[in-house]
Amino acid sequence: MSLTFHWFLPTNGDSRDVVGGGHGSPATASGRDRPPTVGYLSQIARAAEDLGFAGALTPTGAWCEDAWLTTAMVSQNTERLKFLVAFRPGFVSPTLAAQMASTFQRHTGGRLLLNVVTGGESQEQRAYGDFLDKDARYRRTGEFLEIVRDLWEGKSVDLHGEHLRVEAASLARLPDPVPQVYFGGSSPIAGEIAARHVDVYLTWGEPPAQVAEKIAWIRGLAARHGRTLRFGIRLHVITRDTAAQAWAEADRLLSGFDPETVRAVQSGLARSESEGQRRMLALHGGGRDGLEIHPNLWAGIGLVRGGAGTALVGSHDEVAERVKEYAALGIEEFVLSGYPHLEEAYWFGEGVLPRLAAQGLWRHPSAPATPPAAQVPFTSQATRGTETGTGSETGIGSGSETGIGIGAGSRGNF
Repeated sequence: MSLTFHWFLPTNGDSRDVVGGGHGSPATASGRDRPPTVGYLSQIARAAEDLGFAGALTPTGAWCEDAWLTTAMVSQNTERLKFLVAFRPGFVSPTLAAQMASTFQRHTGGRLLLNVVTGGESQEQRAYGDFLDKDARYRRTGEFLEIVRDLWEGKSVDLHGEHLRVEAASLARLPDPVPQVYFGGSSPIAGEIAARHVDVYLTWGEPPAQVAEKIAWIRGLAARHGRTLRFGIRLHVITRDTAAQAWAEADRLLSGFDPETVRAVQSGLARSESEGQRRMLALHGGGRDGLEIHPNLWAGIGLVRGGAGTALVGSHDEVAERVKEYAALGIEEFVLSGYPHLEEAYWFGEGVLPRLAAQGLWRHPSAPATPPAAQVPFTSQATRGTETGTGSETGIGSGSETGIGIGAGSRGNF
């Protein structure tokens, strides 16, 4: 099995410090350190592409730039990287969303993935004109995905649901390929939606035992509908040549958390309706002690950031081991990020991915399926086997067996 790794586009800004935001919390001032321009986001995307990440997640919310528009622009500066576009189904009609996805696929060569976000905060939803309660939003998401999937199959759709209604809906051009649908949620109704409609279930970075419970839960629900899902996890990473260096960086980030900012963020997140956010808060309890909640799993990010609040911290070898631990549970896809996102992409891409590749757990998306045969430097098919010099078997000069005969006894060790 080859694991899949995605990176993150910080459309709320980037920094050498943690940039907060999400779940009703405004982005922290550090987001102004590196504004989310198309140029800077394209730098991150190109780095992720070169390093071997398969895609890049782009968030959604009032605290960041629009994901659809941003990724459409950044995609023009990349060649292979896919874009995991987060969007909220209550803000656009299902027929239009299906059409947008189809258009995106044609203009990017099939590089769209969709992260469906139902929306866990009623206050933020109401700012967009959505006044449904949380359970009703999930039921609407189910109707939305039912319509969109039928449209992608080329069907003419009539549905008169509890929240959505379409008549004779169809697409003039179908997406190729059909985008994979990613989805996360920890409440009972979220599990039902995942089991019936999505391709990849995402969880935030909880300790392995809790992740195992979630996987078993969703697998059981999906089996009732005759379906199987893939599983992914959303984490931050701080990986260095040594564990001491990695933890020193985590301590540096923690020292930059202003106590008043932490109190304000935690107070806001405590009012969240999201079950996943509640689980994140329970990992650290708002305090600075005991933040390593499992070997190499650090809950410090969640003190100032809503949503995913844990990071893998350690040496490259240690982080690779934690990746393998999650993979053993059934996690196949890893959606990662780090501060700043440009530099941290290189730390992980150059430090951890080669270790996983050496163990047969990952392969660069651009790598050939079968490695090419080893070639001898400076030789060509035309010169192999040509005896042009005394004692030469394949080379040009005296005493050479495989090289070009720089000196007697040379074997091509250049």
